[in-house]
Amino acid sequence: MNKNKWLWVLLLCIQAGWSYGQAEHQILVRNANSLEFNDLVSGAQRLIGNVIFEHEGTLLYCDSAYLYDQTNRLEAFSNVRIVSDSATITGDRLFYDGKTRIADISGKVVRLTDPGTRLITDRLSFDTAKNLASYSNGGEIESTRSKNRLKSTKGQYNSQEKVFYFQNRVTITNPDYRLYSDTLKYTTGNETAWFYGPTNIITGSDSIYCEKGFYTMKEGNSLFEKNASIHSKGKSVRAGEIHYKQKLGEALVKHRVRIVDSTENIVITGNWAKYNDKTGRMIVTDSALLEQKFSGDTLVLHADTLYSITDTTIKKKLLRAFHKVKFYTRDFQGKCDSLTYQERDSLMELFKSPVIWNNENQLSGDSIKIQMANQEMRTLYLRNAGFIVSIEDSLHFNQIRGKHITGHFVAGKLKTIEVQGNGQSVYFAKNDAGEYIGVNKADCSNILIQIDSSKVRSISFLTKPDAILYPVNSLSPQELRLRGFAWFGQMRPLNRRDVFYWQESAVLPKTSRRNKAN
Repeated sequence: MNKNKWLWVLLLCIQAGWSYGQAEHQILVRNANSLEFNDLVSGAQRLIGNVIFEHEGTLLYCDSAYLYDQTNRLEAFSNVRIVSDSATITGDRLFYDGKTRIADISGKVVRLTDPGTRLITDRLSFDTAKNLASYSNGGEIESTRSKNRLKSTKGQYNSQEKVFYFQNRVTITNPDYRLYSDTLKYTTGNETAWFYGPTNIITGSDSIYCEKGFYTMKEGNSLFEKNASIHSKGKSVRAGEIHYKQKLGEALVKHRVRIVDSTENIVITGNWAKYNDKTGRMIVTDSALLEQKFSGDTLVLHADTLYSITDTTIKKKLLRAFHKVKFYTRDFQGKCDSLTYQERDSLMELFKSPVIWNNENQLSGDSIKIQMANQEMRTLYLRNAGFIVSIEDSLHFNQIRGKHITGHFVAGKLKTIEVQGNGQSVYFAKNDAGEYIGVNKADCSNILIQIDSSKVRSISFLTKPDAILYPVNSLSPQELRLRGFAWFGQMRPLNRRDVFYWQESAVLPKTSRRNKAN
């Protein structure tokens, strides 16, 4: 370097800063201990020691650098640091293009920091104009405000808006949960994550899956969509949407809801449900259906609304079903306006025009109570206007009527009937050849009936009866029916699909529906 060149450099050092070129967006040199012109690198000046550049409000620091004045680019080495209004980035090596305002930083550890966030990778691209950082070789983000740690193969961070975009093998770890996703958006200010793609969240023994949604980590509020499911201690919930408020323990579930309790062999479905895991309350409506497997059979129950309360002290449930209730099993079926089931004492109660069918028998009353044991019917109570009807043939019905009727079951089949108060009966008697010998009409306060194979085997009158055996054809159809008689055969569910069909009025039987339910 000749004497004139050294003089030119000295004059530049006296200035507050060095400027190369007259262009408005030219990279400015703010400091360097020395400058050299390197003939081996065409068009480059080498700056050494405490080097500081400035470009469009962004400061770039390093130990040494090559500045390419004509192309408005630079390469920086060792202790590289970029300082913008929104973030600080450190690394080992930097390539910066003044035209695009994009910096490529690499090194053993490249670190981006801003208030509340720290990003670590080995190669980072940073657009100083858009305050946008991106990586494609793996990165890790730590929140200084919380204990969240995020990792992904690819990612972008808008340091101005404080928004991260992650792709490929995304994970969030926290002492309370772990999250795995394919694509995720994360805002550091309110610590909210949005999921776009298959996502799994694990909290202790619980797990959540969805393909779209969000989770606010401060408030614990979340929305899970697209094949959403929650699994917890033998229970699971699947739906189109699951809204969850963690602090309240409240979940709102919509669209194709499926709730499974594998410990109780219960499945509940519907299109709208609300559940609170702190109070143990659940409500399901819109095509609500309950299924429970037991003893080789399945109870299928439908109602407009299903309501469940769990007594957390004894961990027993109270189930309530409201309006247009129908249920089906192979051995018995029923319908009523509302129903309750106490798990604590295995007691089921039916209200408002209830009817039960067991094999050939129809049982009704103002209200019905069913005592269960080992998931089977043991005792049935017909209270006030109890009535039992069975079809003898297409025109004739065996009938029992009384103030209170109690039925006893063995292996799910009705075996004994006790009538208490105002007892009446109509019974068609047959000989051994199966021919009618008459119809027995009796009034007796208390009656005991024995049933075998769904047929009356014997009738015992416990008090003096007023009984007459009439020839079958000597009485009119009206005289062969007790007061309050009604046949609800058309309302009987014959299969699991029938529980969704409701018919209000009683009708006479049709031969196509005389057979026992399948």
